[in-house]
Amino acid sequence: MQSYSKKVSMTVVKRLPKYYQYLSDLSDRDVEKISSKELAALMGLTASQIRQDLNSFGAYGQQGYGYKVAELKNAIREILGLDHSYNCIIIGSGNLGRAISNYERFKRDGIHIKAMFDVSPEQIGKRIGNVPIYHMDDLDDFVRENAINICILSVPREVGQEIANRVCKLGIKAILNFVPLDLTVPDDVVVENVNITDSLFTLTFLLSEDKD
Repeated sequence: MQSYSKKVSMTVVKRLPKYYQYLSDLSDRDVEKISSKELAALMGLTASQIRQDLNSFGAYGQQGYGYKVAELKNAIREILGLDHSYNCIIIGSGNLGRAISNYERFKRDGIHIKAMFDVSPEQIGKRIGNVPIYHMDDLDDFVRENAINICILSVPREVGQEIANRVCKLGIKAILNFVPLDLTVPDDVVVENVNITDSLFTLTFLLSEDKD
């Protein structure tokens, strides 16, 4: 697959999952084609922004016709790397980790959660759906034996960096970080931070602005 990361802005890249979600929904409803204007109205963007974004990756639309939904969805699926399968682990089997493990969409898009890890004796040996929970002592062997690509980190802040260091040493190159902590990782490891508290505080700010 062609590499786009150095010539396409991350702002555009971060919109791609949204395109994929909307196109998947349209495809599920047997919609065969859509114009940039119609897609823009669904997504809350402008038609020119849609065209500009998609042209960053190739010419997918036809003037006077629009976009073939299935074709564009599959193209974005490939751009996102979803034409491959990924093995994933979750470290931290608390409420958030459990909720993530139960998200059915991951498997549909080729992201397979193979196991969860924790240190709580009450959790070890249990299963969340089909996902087993192992002790952290088993992490190294499991990662080596199962070719893990992605680690979802959902642990207390005070151990976040320590566990990230361990994960990186095991050769995992991608971390989805739910820990409210800016992780320090090697240059060849990518981290996507999801800070729920920051998002909630943004909402409280916007609510307070509306009251002024």
